[in-house]
Amino acid sequence: MANQLTSNAEALRLFFTEDVYLVKDEFQNAFVEPVTVKADIASDLPTNELIVREETPSLPIVEEPKPKMQKEWNFEFLGKNQKGILILVNDAANKVSSPQGTELLRKLVKAIELTNNDFALVNYSNYLDATFDDLNRVFSCQLLISFGVSAKTLGLAEQALHQMSTLVQTRMIFTANLHDLDADQASKKLLWATLQQLKNG
Repeated sequence: MANQLTSNAEALRLFFTEDVYLVKDEFQNAFVEPVTVKADIASDLPTNELIVREETPSLPIVEEPKPKMQKEWNFEFLGKNQKGILILVNDAANKVSSPQGTELLRKLVKAIELTNNDFALVNYSNYLDATFDDLNRVFSCQLLISFGVSAKTLGLAEQALHQMSTLVQTRMIFTANLHDLDADQASKKLLWATLQQLKNG
């Protein structure tokens, strides 16, 4: 849209109240001189001019990072995991542990009033590169009791043994391997005190 102030004749009359005339001037400026170019200007330039071209280093071709594909885990476990309790054992020679270790586990589970329906029992020795996140995706852990699998092995920060710690909404207890724990009375007492907290709370 054109500006009405400059294109509307009525609007222009408000600003110009006097008559305006265009006069042609026949007078030519006498001071204008023709310009001549000196031919020897080109000779004043240096003849050996060095042209330097800055080369930018070629950048290496970097592959675009590909998103990590999460490994699909098919964990074999005992129990039904109805309460979101994951019990990890670490025994390459046995399905769960030695007879002494298995008996200790049975007593501990009974003492905190759990049944096979409440938890999932996984032998970690079959899944050595699984992290806590991998396990949590499958088992939705509310509680993790780990016998012989350290927090660091699961990709977590180091945790004190036989003590309860919490990560987001998961309570965790890390302790020694079942077979070794059976012979260690001091560690068993510490673990027992921690497990009593579960029973009471």
